[in-house]
Amino acid sequence: MQILRDLLPNSKDYLGLRKSWRHDLMAGITVGIVALPLAMAFGITTGSGAQSGLITAILAGLLAALLGGSRFQVSGPTGAMTVVLVPIVAQYGIAALAPLGLLAGLIIVLAGVFRAGNIINKTPWPVMEGFTLGIAMVIGLQQAPTAFDFHKAPGTHTLFVAIDTAKNAISAGVNWSAIFLVLFTLIVKFGYPFISRKLKIKFHIPASFVAIVFATVVATLLNLDTSTVGKLPSKIFKVSSLHFNNLPVSALIIASIEIAILGALESLLSARVADQMAHIHEPELKYQPNRELFGQGIATMVASVFGGMPATGAIARTSVNVRSGAKTRMSAVFHAIFLVVVVLLLNPVISRVPTAALAGVLIGTSYRIASPANLKELMKTTKINIAAIFITAFSVLFIDLIWGILIGTVFFFLATKISEFIKRGAKEPLL
Repeated sequence: MQILRDLLPNSKDYLGLRKSWRHDLMAGITVGIVALPLAMAFGITTGSGAQSGLITAILAGLLAALLGGSRFQVSGPTGAMTVVLVPIVAQYGIAALAPLGLLAGLIIVLAGVFRAGNIINKTPWPVMEGFTLGIAMVIGLQQAPTAFDFHKAPGTHTLFVAIDTAKNAISAGVNWSAIFLVLFTLIVKFGYPFISRKLKIKFHIPASFVAIVFATVVATLLNLDTSTVGKLPSKIFKVSSLHFNNLPVSALIIASIEIAILGALESLLSARVADQMAHIHEPELKYQPNRELFGQGIATMVASVFGGMPATGAIARTSVNVRSGAKTRMSAVFHAIFLVVVVLLLNPVISRVPTAALAGVLIGTSYRIASPANLKELMKTTKINIAAIFITAFSVLFIDLIWGILIGTVFFFLATKISEFIKRGAKEPLL
């Protein structure tokens, strides 16, 4: 019974809400503005469409906020998860997402029940930095089909698919309208913060949202020949079939475990970062890792069954939530409500958003995730740490996410032990 009490919501989740709800409301709206283009972009990148991304942001965002163990976490579709899902959808089709999400979510729930939440603390920080860098590279490469507005080349390996797609697009004749919109979106995304500071604009409007609005207006006025999001169905949510005839049981199990490990790691990492950003030191206010896993698992199961995809805690959106003044988990609830209202009222507007602009947003996001300035700072650390970062990153790029973490962790552990052994002058055994 104690386990259930630790995993289920309680009255302490909303302490101070009467005083803080205005802060939570504004933070939720701000995060919703950020989440809107990202959710659509990640849905399109995965191959399941903008609607699937929005469903995931709404359902997973709401349920993880209510059931999860973090006060600040904002959940939904993420770049890391698309890295895993893209090759699966390419090989087995969109129908595989529902059974995969259901099983992966169940694994995450069980991980929470059996108190596996402290695993994130055992992952070396250079491995997590390399993991993040690898994800950034993969997200950028995944945008090749949308950026060129050309059908994706066959295959499941992100790097080679991106190269083949670019070659095919160039051979067939480059769609310069799409390339222009990608570049235009990037210019606005990175230029708007500078302009807003110069003009001393006090109200914060996310740069990605501004870039999408301007790109849509320009594409409409110039009547550019590019693909758009298209009209979303009148019914936002739909019950997905759980049949997986094209997905072998062995592939289902392996892929579900991979999704579950990624979902758990990214969610716990995001929750930990949120507490650090909010300067939370009191044990009773810190995120609860096992409850976080329980909530994320439920969120992934429900989102996948109702037309979405597996979700995780989103570090970028969570950090925006903290910076925007969120005080309780209601900010993430408001973010989900805001997305529902936008989808219901602004469907005609959303349908005109160019997919090339969404690709530009994600390319910009991948640059932010990679953070060259942070990478430069990391180069001042030890040689073992630097090696672990790049070995992990390139393992993620050339193999996959989970193998990247495993290879990076094993390398870091062995290199550290060997270094200690050498420093001791080989007087003691290595292990």
